[in-house]
Amino acid sequence: QGQLVESGGGLVQAGGALRLSCAASGRTCSSAAMGWFRQAPGKEREFVAAISRSASNTVYADSVKGRFTISRDNAKNTVSLQMNNLKPEYTAVCYCATRRSGVYFYRLRADDYAYWGQGTQVTVSS
Repeated sequence: QGQLVESGGGLVQAGGALRLSCAASGRTCSSAAMGWFRQAPGKEREFVAAISRSASNTVYADSVKGRFTISRDNAKNTVSLQMNNLKPEYTAVCYCATRRSGVYFYRLRADDYAYWGQGTQVTVSS
């Protein structure tokens, strides 16, 4: 099973930017499509962005289009999420995850992702 570790979260002012990184062991990152999700306290996990194994396809939640960019470096087993123009309502724990094999890439449910990191906290202040 893949092991994922997120980093790069922290406290940022509204309108600021953060870059999240997800490091994988066991070649998990290079062998599967990857996604980023967010989870606010007491809420279910919600899709943010995803990238295919070869990085030929990406998809974003409507709320972050034009502000966030997902990328990956398969040689280093990492996936990144550049987040610009952050808003206070985005305060949440952010997780990276590996998508289950055989699942349509544009199906964006959390249940379609098999392995999850521990998450990194993103807090956006007013």
